[in-house]
Order: sequence, then structure tokens, then C-alpha cells
Amino acid sequence: MTGSIKESADDRLFTIVNYIILFIFTITILYPLVYIVSASFSSSTAVISGRVWLYPVEPTLAGYEAVFKHRLIMSSFLNSVFYTVVGTTINVLFTLIAAYPMSRKDFMPRNSIMALFVFTMMFSGGLIPSYLVVKELGMIDTRWSLIIPGALAVMNMIIARTYFQTTIPDELLEAAQMDGCSDFTFVRKIVLPLSGPIIAVISLFYAVGHWNQYFNALLYLKHQELYPIQLVLRDILVQNEVDASMITDVADQAARDGLRELLKFSLIVVSTLPVLIIYPFIQRHFVKGMMIGSLKG
Repeated sequence: MTGSIKESADDRLFTIVNYIILFIFTITILYPLVYIVSASFSSSTAVISGRVWLYPVEPTLAGYEAVFKHRLIMSSFLNSVFYTVVGTTINVLFTLIAAYPMSRKDFMPRNSIMALFVFTMMFSGGLIPSYLVVKELGMIDTRWSLIIPGALAVMNMIIARTYFQTTIPDELLEAAQMDGCSDFTFVRKIVLPLSGPIIAVISLFYAVGHWNQYFNALLYLKHQELYPIQLVLRDILVQNEVDASMITDVADQAARDGLRELLKFSLIVVSTLPVLIIYPFIQRHFVKGMMIGSLKG
């Protein structure tokens, strides 16, 4: 006997309501993104007059020209690339070094050390003690103040530890040891090649965190030459500060206001573009790594 089960009227109504809710939810998320991209390619007069709704009006690249004329944009962009690449490399290295011993059942003090890790995750020192520690270590107004204090996220370490426990069987380690494999060789030749999904996941977490960080930069950095791009973006968006050197060609205040508005949208696109470019390359590992790493947490 073949044939599909006929849906009842209540089931069809439930499905329709779900589709409507998901459609509204999708539009709510996508429309602001589409509007920002469209506004960044529109003229300043069209943006200020509110004529931009869905697609660019009077298309122009003036906003992006203004972005790259700003004296801090390029240096802050390169600073963010440095913080993201170096910071993520250190984060992933520290996380794997901490997570693998915690996954080994024959590592006797692992429960005690794990309790210390969890304690630091539940009870942090607070803003002032953290600032004093960074200051006493001589990292104020240095690039390392944005990298070293957050070198290890305990939550990511727990996810990596769970991944190792569920995907690296003890029998594999025993077989390797019988063949004379040391722990270091086992990690380098067996564990790391099998850990692509979880490395991709925690790399994405750390990279997005470094790329979007501005509070630590606001707290620890004094020289603008060290600012990440998000801090410059914050100055423009929140404090409405625009470098006067980039508006010398603008004739009147209205044009300045228009350029300022246009710069905001263009800078948002520029600052989010790297993450949007990187994500599709690791998306295929993301779901697998998250599902395996989140089990038995």
C-alpha cells in the first residue's frame, strides 16, 4: 500500500502560519541589510531625503571614496586584520592545548583543573581588576592588550574538549601507543587532521569576536594609530565625528551632512564585508562542528 498521509485542516493551517511567521522574520532580518547596501551606493541627497527604500537611487561610489579618504580607515582596517589573524591563531592554539588534555581520561588532575576553568567562566574579576592586570603587565596602549587578555575562552575550550571526547576513541590512542606513537605525534598526525570541523568553528567564533571588538580598544588604547576599524566606526556612528580633511571639497553644511550619512552606510558595509566573505568557506564545517561539540557538554 502506497500513498502519503493526508494532512488535516489543522496541520495545513499550522504550516501556513509557520511559513508566514518565517517570511516576516526573514524580511525583518534581510531588509535592514539590503537598505544599508542600497544606501551606501546612493547619492547623499537621496539618502537624506528618504528616497532610498529597496534599491540604490542616483547610484554613486562617493560614499566608498569618502571611506578610503578617511585618514584612519586604512590603518584601522589593517589593525583589525592584524588583531583578527594573530589573535585567532593564538586563541585556537591555546584552546587546543587546553582542550586535548581535558579530554583524556588518563589525565588524573583534569577534573580539578576543569573546575578552575569553569570557576573563571562563572566569576570574572571585573572591569577594574582586569584593567589593573593589563596595566601592571605593561600592555596599555599596545596591540597585545587586545589579544593576550582574551587568549582563551573557556566555553570554546569546553566545546573542543567535547569534540575530542566524542570523535577520538580511546582505542585509537591505544593502537597508536602500541605502535610506539608519542602523545605529541598522536596529536599532530591523528588528532589535528580529524579536528577540522571544530577548528573551523572555534576559529570563526574567535575571528568574529576580534573583528567586532571595540570595548577593549576603547579601554586600553590611547593612540588612534592602534585603533581597530570598529572603534573608528563607533566614533563616526555614535559620536558623529568625521575627519574634516575629507570634506574640504564640500561646499556647504548640507553636503557635509549628506556625506556624513553616506559615510556611515559605506563604512558599515566595508567593516562587515570580510566576515561575510570568510563565512561561506567554513560554513560546511560549521554545522557539523557545532552539533558534535555541543553534545555531552
